[in-house]
Amino acid sequence: MSKLKNIIKQLSPKDYNSIYDSLIESNAEKSAYLLKFMREKQLSDTKIMEELDVNTNAYYTLRSRLNQKIEEYLLHQMESPRTTLLKKVATINEIVFTKKKAIALATLRKLEKELLDYDLSNELTIIYKTLKKLQINSPDQFNYSQLYNRHVAYMLAVDKAEDLLAEYFKKIGIYFLTYDETEKLGLTLLKKELENVSNLYQSHRLYIYMSCLNIYHWLFVEKSINSEGQDPIEDIFDKVQNIFDSYYLDPIYYHLKLVFEYLKLEYYTNVAVYRKAEKYYEEVNETAAIFISNYNLYTFTPQFLLTKLERHMRLENENLLYEENKSIFEDFDVDKNNVPQYIIYVLYRAISCYYGDRYDEAAKFVNNMLNDLSLKKFPYTQLEIKLFLALQYCLLKDYDLFNQLVNSIQRQVRLLGKNNCAHILLFTKILKTSLNDVKKSKTAKIQGYIQKIKGINPPYFSPLKYLKLDEDFINRLI
Repeated sequence: MSKLKNIIKQLSPKDYNSIYDSLIESNAEKSAYLLKFMREKQLSDTKIMEELDVNTNAYYTLRSRLNQKIEEYLLHQMESPRTTLLKKVATINEIVFTKKKAIALATLRKLEKELLDYDLSNELTIIYKTLKKLQINSPDQFNYSQLYNRHVAYMLAVDKAEDLLAEYFKKIGIYFLTYDETEKLGLTLLKKELENVSNLYQSHRLYIYMSCLNIYHWLFVEKSINSEGQDPIEDIFDKVQNIFDSYYLDPIYYHLKLVFEYLKLEYYTNVAVYRKAEKYYEEVNETAAIFISNYNLYTFTPQFLLTKLERHMRLENENLLYEENKSIFEDFDVDKNNVPQYIIYVLYRAISCYYGDRYDEAAKFVNNMLNDLSLKKFPYTQLEIKLFLALQYCLLKDYDLFNQLVNSIQRQVRLLGKNNCAHILLFTKILKTSLNDVKKSKTAKIQGYIQKIKGINPPYFSPLKYLKLDEDFINRLI
């Protein structure tokens, strides 16, 4: 909420009036009134809901739609000069064939300067290609030929960097589910290859892409912050912000700001500076559905859901997640082809249902996913997902489904080896103990198993990690 209020208060009177009028004209009166209340009145969320006569879910929906409307307006304002410039580039042939050569050259040189300001390398190649042809009888032809060749090479380098970045964050999902050393080596090689491409040019765009990868790699793969030989992460954030400020009209940078807000959240959470992390959490959480689905070429977006879970567990308000998810993910359509994202999203929603005492709904989420996907490539994660489902059947007192699933889990454990599945066996014993008719010393037995589990920390994605094995957990079971 703080981010939305801050944006609204910083709108110029002209922008504010334009957005307000467009909302009124499109019959979105409640969104218009919400805009007005946030701009002109110091009201709490509860008071605003009373003024608008809406419930919590409707209020979150209104807020999300208003935020989207403001972003669309600001993006349109930002892109207008750039769009005009691109239209000018599209008329180059008209200029060449209809204007005197001196006028054509002057126009092209002016376009060159403007394109350099916007860092539009693709369009610059068109300008240099035309200039070198116009100057075919001039010594300047060699200079423009060199500029053309350099910008073609740079354009290809940027394309290569974007492909490497996307491939890295595709592969990191597989590594996250397996922690396989071969996958880790592949990530390290992709990182090195992107470094080699970035070192070819003094390019702020390549620096931004390299920073997206480096920060995430240091936090979640190497798990080393500010190690010897690497730039301090906070210095990188400062440099990136300076680039964004310098190229504020760049549409990609406009959106990548959200990626770096997310990386700041992860960094400050990692170093336990939760006061700073909270600021960035609010900013990312407001656009969580769009962030997770649309930004996965530049970072591993599902990680945000796990960080969100850990935050609520730390603040001991995980029971609020279920209702909040209704509004945040109202129109969210998960990409089932992106298997790591699908798994993490479903487990996040299911665990939120568990904390909201919706065990039947949690089981439905997991069952639907197991019907959609084959998880044979991720055997340990598959086991834990089945065990989480068994917990729901246990809480629902569905003994038949529970016993079928536990038998399946135990067969899989025998194949993988009991030594590799110690915490899974212990958790199975907890569930079986909870269903045991003999009540004597049941609590003490479960507490003993929990103490043993707490000493085991699986490296791969572990859904059981996000269950608080505390007194409330035991009470739910017995």
